[in-house]
Amino acid sequence: MSRGAAFTYSPLLPTGEDLTEYRLVTDEGVDVVEGPGGRRFLTVEPSALTQLTAEAMHDIAHYLRPAHLAQLRSIIDDPKASPNDRFVAMDLLRNANIAAGGVLPMCQDTGTAIVMGKRGRHVLTDGADEAAIALGVYQAYTRLNLRYSQLAPLTMWDERNTGTNLPAQIELYAEDPGGQPDAYKFLFMAKGGGSANKSYLYQETKALLNPQRMMQFLDEKLRLIGTSACPPYHLAVVIGGTSAEHALKTAKLASAKYLDNLPTAGTMLAHGFRDLELEAAVLELTRDFGIGAQFGGRYFCHDVRVIRLPRHGASCPVAIAVSCSADRQAVAKITPSGVWLERLETDPARFLPDVEMGEEPVVQVDLNRPMAEIRAELSKYPVKTRLSLTGPLVVARDIAHAKIAERLDAGEPMPQYLRDHAVYYAGPAKTPEGYASGSFGPTTAGRMDSYVEKFQAAGGSMVMLAKGNRSQQVTDACRTYGGFYLGSIGGPAARLAQDCIKHVEVIEFPELGMEAVWKIEVEDFPAFIVVDDKGNDFFAEVTKPMLSIGRR
Repeated sequence: MSRGAAFTYSPLLPTGEDLTEYRLVTDEGVDVVEGPGGRRFLTVEPSALTQLTAEAMHDIAHYLRPAHLAQLRSIIDDPKASPNDRFVAMDLLRNANIAAGGVLPMCQDTGTAIVMGKRGRHVLTDGADEAAIALGVYQAYTRLNLRYSQLAPLTMWDERNTGTNLPAQIELYAEDPGGQPDAYKFLFMAKGGGSANKSYLYQETKALLNPQRMMQFLDEKLRLIGTSACPPYHLAVVIGGTSAEHALKTAKLASAKYLDNLPTAGTMLAHGFRDLELEAAVLELTRDFGIGAQFGGRYFCHDVRVIRLPRHGASCPVAIAVSCSADRQAVAKITPSGVWLERLETDPARFLPDVEMGEEPVVQVDLNRPMAEIRAELSKYPVKTRLSLTGPLVVARDIAHAKIAERLDAGEPMPQYLRDHAVYYAGPAKTPEGYASGSFGPTTAGRMDSYVEKFQAAGGSMVMLAKGNRSQQVTDACRTYGGFYLGSIGGPAARLAQDCIKHVEVIEFPELGMEAVWKIEVEDFPAFIVVDDKGNDFFAEVTKPMLSIGRR
């Protein structure tokens, strides 16, 4: 019987030195006590965990990292960027400035709260850390103008909004973070449905592990992400993994820049590493897609992280994840010196251009006109045309669509409001006092695809407004019935609420909360023609892979 190699050990993900700039939240609730053997222990009160969590969830709802804002500015300054790229980047910077006021969150989907903590062996708490952290999430979501998105399953088929945005996803590990036994370190994230839904797992084989096949594979799969998760993205690709779930978790952490300080080469210790050369190649690949920052151009991605992990010889999982334009995460730590949180940018105005950008041509659309006239006006212009919408919109999304479909199946007519008005797929966050609306950006259009043919056949949903690409069945329905799908910029929900939405009222299903049917009045609401009445779809061409993929 052969002997194995000598024992060696490395963490699977050696994260390296922490270079984060922190700010002090409080020095209360922490103390250092003497223990046996001359050891010193850090004691952490539950109140410190709660306060840190509430502060972190506030900050990531309103502030972004300076590096992310600098990347948005670089799009505006790039002469190779398309006009639509620059328009989206400018709108996202304006949105960041409004959100930094601390009233309107940057995105209406304020996400699932996700907290990961690593507690050193010399850190003492009362043992109920999860409950203390959950209380901080509760405080942030109930006190701030954030949206409740979590549904409690009451039966296999019935569910109800919890009204608090709990439960949070909380994962705590007994591990000296960075080799510090007296430190407790955290990653806080708010993950909206749009970006969470663009996490993919592929079970591949050794055949994928060559440069040509890898780029063919990524050319196909990355285009499928589309724009419904609000690009430009921070993209993460993970090849390998000791399990499928470990690959997916690594991709999520990488998209949050949590693994940026991994080694950049592999060793026989079998740890994960970043492949910087492949990162640059994949970023250039995405530049050539033509998808751009939602409506054509180069900036589908801000940057790319590619991580190679060890794997079982019979398995080769590949995980893909993105962090969207609401790039919401922050790290934190509790040490003997106090409770510390990553310093995010509170003055994003410094990233705005000194001179206002020149305006590209835009078509003004009066939504007060009869639907037939609105459609006739839209029919004059090609896909990718930029629009400015003014007038009434009806707002309806998943649950409302399901209820209206039930009526149609029962032989009832299409509601008049869907015949007379364009429909905006969205669900608002809470409305602050003195505002017409809370943050109110578009939701993912694809979730309503299955309803479009039925609704248009009944005379409704002839003009739809949302974010992201649609399926072929929507294009076919628009060609058959003379409909249109307009793309709204995914991301600038605070700017839309402050500058574009002038009045909001519920017109049906008030019991559904943010899922009710609303009527809103908008002014200079930005949009682009994505699918027209002739069967043209902007995304149809840019989502086709350019590199041929042969049989394995």
